Amino acid sequence: MKILEDRKINDGQIGKGNVLKVDSFLNHQIDTGFISELGKEFYRLFKGENITKILTIEASGIGVACLTAQYFNVPVVFAKKAPTVNIYADIYTAKVNSFTHKKEYEIYVSKQFINKDDNILIIDDFLAKGSALSALISLINDAGAKTVGAGIVIEKAFQEGGKIIRDMNVRVESLARIKEMSEEKGVVFCS
Repeated sequence: MKILEDRKINDGQIGKGNVLKVDSFLNHQIDTGFISELGKEFYRLFKGENITKILTIEASGIGVACLTAQYFNVPVVFAKKAPTVNIYADIYTAKVNSFTHKKEYEIYVSKQFINKDDNILIIDDFLAKGSALSALISLINDAGAKTVGAGIVIEKAFQEGGKIIRDMNVRVESLARIKEMSEEKGVVFCS
Protein backbone atom coordinates (compact mmCIF):
# COMPACT_ATOMS: atom_id res chain seq x y z
CA MET A 1 0.00 0.00 0.00
CA LYS A 2 1.76 3.08 -1.30
CA ILE A 3 0.52 5.59 1.30
CA LEU A 4 1.73 3.29 4.08
CA GLU A 5 5.17 2.88 2.51
CA ASP A 6 5.43 6.66 1.99
CA ARG A 7 4.41 7.30 5.58
CA LYS A 8 6.97 4.83 6.94
CA ILE A 9 9.72 6.37 4.83
CA ASN A 10 8.86 9.88 5.97
CA ASP A 11 7.92 9.28 9.61
CA GLY A 12 9.20 5.82 10.60
CA GLN A 13 12.56 5.32 12.26
CA ILE A 14 14.74 2.30 12.87
CA GLY A 15 15.54 2.14 16.57
CA LYS A 16 17.83 0.14 18.80
CA GLY A 17 17.75 -3.61 18.20
CA ASN A 18 16.52 -3.16 14.61
CA VAL A 19 13.00 -2.17 15.74
CA LEU A 20 10.87 -0.15 13.33
CA LYS A 21 9.43 2.80 15.22
CA VAL A 22 6.13 3.97 13.80
CA ASP A 23 4.86 5.41 17.04
CA SER A 24 4.39 8.90 15.59
CA PHE A 25 1.38 7.73 13.54
CA LEU A 26 0.45 4.10 14.26
CA ASN A 27 0.95 2.78 17.76
CA HIS A 28 1.60 5.56 20.26
CA GLN A 29 0.23 8.67 18.62
CA ILE A 30 -2.50 7.64 16.19
CA ASP A 31 -3.23 9.53 12.98
CA THR A 32 -6.92 8.59 12.81
CA GLY A 33 -7.48 9.76 9.24
CA PHE A 34 -4.53 7.71 8.03
CA ILE A 35 -5.51 4.65 10.09
CA SER A 36 -9.08 4.95 8.80
CA GLU A 37 -7.67 4.60 5.26
CA LEU A 38 -5.90 1.41 6.37
CA GLY A 39 -9.21 0.16 7.81
CA LYS A 40 -10.91 0.88 4.49
CA GLU A 41 -8.27 -1.23 2.74
CA PHE A 42 -8.78 -4.13 5.16
CA TYR A 43 -12.51 -3.87 4.44
CA ARG A 44 -11.84 -4.05 0.69
CA LEU A 45 -9.71 -7.17 1.20
CA PHE A 46 -12.10 -9.04 3.52
CA LYS A 47 -15.59 -7.60 2.82
CA GLY A 48 -16.99 -10.83 1.36
CA GLU A 49 -16.10 -12.96 4.38
CA ASN A 50 -19.16 -12.39 6.62
CA ILE A 51 -17.03 -11.01 9.47
CA THR A 52 -18.91 -10.95 12.80
CA LYS A 53 -16.09 -9.70 15.05
CA ILE A 54 -12.63 -8.25 14.89
CA LEU A 55 -10.06 -9.55 17.37
CA THR A 56 -6.80 -7.88 18.35
CA ILE A 57 -4.43 -7.73 21.27
CA GLU A 58 -3.83 -4.78 23.56
CA ALA A 59 -2.57 -2.21 23.12
CA SER A 60 -1.12 -1.30 19.74
CA GLY A 61 -3.67 -3.17 17.65
CA ILE A 62 -6.74 -1.54 19.21
CA GLY A 63 -6.68 1.71 17.21
CA VAL A 64 -6.32 -0.05 13.86
CA ALA A 65 -8.95 -2.64 14.82
CA CYS A 66 -11.48 0.02 15.84
CA LEU A 67 -11.04 2.08 12.71
CA THR A 68 -11.35 -1.09 10.63
CA ALA A 69 -14.45 -2.30 12.49
CA GLN A 70 -16.36 0.83 11.53
CA TYR A 71 -16.39 -0.38 7.90
CA PHE A 72 -17.58 -3.88 8.82
CA ASN A 73 -20.04 -2.53 11.40
CA VAL A 74 -18.96 -5.19 13.91
CA PRO A 75 -17.56 -5.06 17.45
CA VAL A 76 -13.89 -5.23 18.35
CA VAL A 77 -12.73 -7.66 21.01
CA PHE A 78 -9.24 -7.26 22.35
CA ALA A 79 -7.24 -9.80 24.28
CA LYS A 80 -5.97 -8.38 27.54
CA LYS A 81 -2.39 -8.93 28.61
CA ALA A 82 -3.10 -9.08 32.32
CA PRO A 83 -5.94 -10.51 34.37
CA THR A 84 -8.29 -7.92 35.82
CA VAL A 85 -11.06 -8.05 38.41
CA ASN A 86 -13.68 -7.52 35.71
CA ILE A 87 -12.65 -10.64 33.76
CA TYR A 88 -14.07 -13.62 35.55
CA ALA A 89 -13.14 -17.28 35.52
CA ASP A 90 -14.94 -17.99 32.23
CA ILE A 91 -12.07 -17.04 29.92
CA TYR A 92 -9.93 -18.24 27.06
CA THR A 93 -6.18 -17.91 27.58
CA ALA A 94 -3.06 -18.35 25.46
CA LYS A 95 0.66 -17.62 25.86
CA VAL A 96 2.59 -15.01 23.87
CA ASN A 97 6.35 -14.53 23.61
CA SER A 98 6.86 -10.82 23.01
CA PHE A 99 9.82 -9.86 20.83
CA THR A 100 9.36 -6.17 21.68
CA HIS A 101 8.94 -6.60 25.44
CA LYS A 102 11.33 -9.58 25.69
CA LYS A 103 9.02 -11.62 27.91
CA GLU A 104 6.31 -14.28 27.91
CA TYR A 105 2.83 -13.45 29.12
CA GLU A 106 -0.71 -14.78 28.94
CA ILE A 107 -3.55 -13.12 27.09
CA TYR A 108 -7.18 -13.30 28.17
CA VAL A 109 -10.57 -13.01 26.44
CA SER A 110 -13.88 -13.47 28.21
CA LYS A 111 -15.89 -16.36 26.78
CA GLN A 112 -18.94 -14.11 26.51
CA PHE A 113 -17.32 -12.16 23.65
CA ILE A 114 -16.37 -14.91 21.17
CA ASN A 115 -18.27 -18.08 20.38
CA LYS A 116 -18.72 -20.88 17.84
CA ASP A 117 -20.95 -18.73 15.60
CA ASP A 118 -18.29 -16.05 15.02
CA ASN A 119 -16.30 -15.43 11.85
CA ILE A 120 -13.35 -13.50 13.23
CA LEU A 121 -10.91 -11.23 11.46
CA ILE A 122 -7.70 -10.59 13.38
CA ILE A 123 -6.21 -7.12 12.98
CA ASP A 124 -2.78 -6.14 14.28
CA ASP A 125 -0.12 -3.53 13.67
CA PHE A 126 2.88 -5.85 13.17
CA LEU A 127 3.64 -9.43 12.22
CA ALA A 128 7.21 -10.50 13.00
CA LYS A 129 7.75 -13.78 14.84
CA GLY A 130 4.06 -14.78 14.80
CA SER A 131 3.63 -15.46 18.53
CA ALA A 132 0.84 -12.94 19.17
CA LEU A 133 -1.05 -13.96 16.05
CA SER A 134 -0.68 -17.68 16.89
CA ALA A 135 -2.05 -16.99 20.38
CA LEU A 136 -5.07 -15.12 18.99
CA ILE A 137 -5.77 -17.99 16.57
CA SER A 138 -5.56 -20.39 19.52
CA LEU A 139 -8.21 -18.36 21.40
CA ILE A 140 -10.48 -18.43 18.35
CA ASN A 141 -10.01 -22.20 18.00
CA ASP A 142 -10.75 -22.71 21.70
CA ALA A 143 -14.04 -20.85 21.21
CA GLY A 144 -14.94 -23.05 18.24
CA ALA A 145 -15.12 -19.93 16.08
CA LYS A 146 -13.65 -19.46 12.59
CA THR A 147 -10.51 -17.45 11.85
CA VAL A 148 -11.35 -15.76 8.57
CA GLY A 149 -7.92 -14.20 8.23
CA ALA A 150 -5.46 -11.68 9.59
CA GLY A 151 -5.08 -8.09 8.46
CA ILE A 152 -1.61 -6.83 9.29
CA VAL A 153 -0.42 -3.27 8.84
CA ILE A 154 3.31 -4.10 8.60
CA GLU A 155 4.80 -7.55 8.12
CA LYS A 156 8.50 -8.10 8.70
CA ALA A 157 8.82 -10.64 5.88
CA PHE A 158 12.44 -11.35 6.83
CA GLN A 159 11.21 -12.98 10.04
CA GLU A 160 9.32 -16.27 10.21
CA GLY A 161 5.91 -15.13 11.51
CA GLY A 162 4.21 -14.79 8.16
CA LYS A 163 5.29 -18.27 7.08
CA ILE A 164 4.19 -19.79 10.40
CA ILE A 165 0.70 -18.30 10.14
CA ARG A 166 0.28 -19.05 6.43
CA ASP A 167 1.38 -22.65 7.10
CA MET A 168 -1.58 -22.84 9.49
CA ASN A 169 -3.79 -22.17 6.42
CA VAL A 170 -4.74 -18.73 7.68
CA ARG A 171 -5.12 -15.99 5.08
CA VAL A 172 -2.73 -13.15 5.88
CA GLU A 173 -3.12 -9.78 4.15
CA SER A 174 -0.29 -7.39 4.98
CA LEU A 175 -0.57 -3.80 3.78
CA ALA A 176 3.22 -3.46 3.68
CA ARG A 177 5.88 -6.17 3.73
CA ILE A 178 9.44 -5.35 4.70
CA LYS A 179 12.13 -7.40 2.98
CA GLU A 180 14.95 -6.04 5.14
CA MET A 181 15.80 -3.11 7.35
CA SER A 182 18.82 -1.70 9.06
CA GLU A 183 20.08 1.66 10.21
CA GLU A 184 22.52 1.62 7.27
CA LYS A 185 20.08 0.59 4.48
CA GLY A 186 16.84 1.88 5.94
CA VAL A 187 13.66 0.01 5.10
CA VAL A 188 13.54 -2.13 1.95
CA PHE A 189 10.03 -3.25 0.96
CA CYS A 190 9.08 -6.47 -0.79
CA SER A 191 7.99 -5.99 -4.37
